[in-house]
Amino acid sequence: MFPFSKQSINKKDISSVIKVLNSDYLTQGKQVPKFENKIIKLVKAKYGIAVNSGSSALHLACLALGLRKNDNVWTVPNTYAATVNCAINCGAIIDFVDIDSTTWNISTEKLELKLRSVPKKKLPKIVIPVHFAGQPTEQKKIWYLSKKYGFKIIEDASHSFGARHFNEPVGSCKWSDITVFSFHPVKIITTAEGGIATTNSKKLADAMQIYRNNGITKNSNLFVFKNKNLPWYYEQQTHGFNFRMNDISAALGLSQLERFKKFIKKRNAIANLYKRQLNNYPIKFQKILSYNLSSYHLFVIQFDLKKLRYSYKEMFEKLRSKNIYVNLHYMPIHCSPYFKKKGFKLNQFPVSEDYSLRSMSVPIYFDLKIKKVIQISNLIKDFFKN
Repeated sequence: MFPFSKQSINKKDISSVIKVLNSDYLTQGKQVPKFENKIIKLVKAKYGIAVNSGSSALHLACLALGLRKNDNVWTVPNTYAATVNCAINCGAIIDFVDIDSTTWNISTEKLELKLRSVPKKKLPKIVIPVHFAGQPTEQKKIWYLSKKYGFKIIEDASHSFGARHFNEPVGSCKWSDITVFSFHPVKIITTAEGGIATTNSKKLADAMQIYRNNGITKNSNLFVFKNKNLPWYYEQQTHGFNFRMNDISAALGLSQLERFKKFIKKRNAIANLYKRQLNNYPIKFQKILSYNLSSYHLFVIQFDLKKLRYSYKEMFEKLRSKNIYVNLHYMPIHCSPYFKKKGFKLNQFPVSEDYSLRSMSVPIYFDLKIKKVIQISNLIKDFFKN
């Protein structure tokens, strides 16, 4: 079976996990701080808060930025449910901005137009741009708009660990308040399940650390009641969650980080090979902006259905019958039953809707052989033969 993406695990990864399993600490030991420090060094951020999933990192980011009931949050329709759930679970109101038809990221033109046109009370408290498929969003432009209209920015960079924007590592938070990564097995590196939020704000980092640990802190510098220099003392300062990453996951992540540049290089090589193989066919690829380096979490092809002898469903099923486990990322989330109940309708975000009718994620991952990429490409070419 050839999935759209999968983890690459070597002997060193396994050895790192076994070492922790044989240690005294499976959780709340030394591996998580090491992993956090390694990440922030790589992305050039000041703080990193590792958690048990990218979804948890998004939730912590919303809490740290003070998201409350009936606050407005904007994101894109072409995303995974976690991007909206982090705000919904804080009681916020979700609205959407359509994607660009070439980059498949949030359209900054449509974002600016919407910011200009809505009443002041409906302006977003937070905008969550999604780095679709591994390509960074237009963070410089979004940052400028945030200063003009007063919103905060959470970069949902779940797809784009190792990517760069104007040669700036994604995660540096140069043009955002918080950046979130996911380390699910299909992502660039994996901790099995896991994620991290990076920021340059000590205030936001402290808040996320407390929310991550059931609202509890043992950091004497953050104590409300001062001079409590007692070895057993801690304070619960707010509500919170157990969103901690365990040391087994962190050890795996540390080992994976030693290969992340190789992972990205191979993914880019595979993407370029697909493009060469399929370039002369009525297929559209994601436009990668000249000042971006994509990490290619996904490789998406978009068909011109008018020039095919098969329907989308037939192509999907034919590829899966050959053990090529293509997928769709994503169905437009505003068309889901939950958001239909909220009043969203078809044709509100036409680019995202059109994208979902014609786009397909094909296999891309580190251990995928070049000859298999060519075989998959040849199967796709067959769809255009008379």
